[in-house]
Amino acid sequence: MTSTPAIDAVRPATKAPAQTWTIAELAREYNVTPRAIRFYEDEGLLSPTRVGMSRIYGQGDRWRLGWILRGKRLGFSLAEIKELMDLYHADRSGVQQLRAIVRKSREHVAELEAKLRDLRTQIAEFREVEGHAAQMLRDKGADSESE
Repeated sequence: MTSTPAIDAVRPATKAPAQTWTIAELAREYNVTPRAIRFYEDEGLLSPTRVGMSRIYGQGDRWRLGWILRGKRLGFSLAEIKELMDLYHADRSGVQQLRAIVRKSREHVAELEAKLRDLRTQIAEFREVEGHAAQMLRDKGADSESE
């Protein structure tokens, strides 16, 4: 049986060693402190291997750290992030995790929309108060910008 050169050209001759990172490398890459990474480890979100006293992070840890940070930017709690990551491990098809992401995203959007409505109401009230106070100052012959 002959092999196809094009396919063989993209296959490594031997299995490449898995890439790993130190805590300092991940901290630099994701612009977080090593302390934050250790905290995520303490919370059970990351599980690096150890070589002596050093933590060695693999591709899975790197992926999870990115996921944790994105989840935090989106407003997910660490408990929600852990739940979503655990769902992936429970169902490798990702269906349960994706359903949970859809559900939780909808919940967060609803909360943000409610906050946005409240903020718009509050801004309108401040503008009304500002306008009323500025008019009162004009009626008194005073400038609203001076003290």
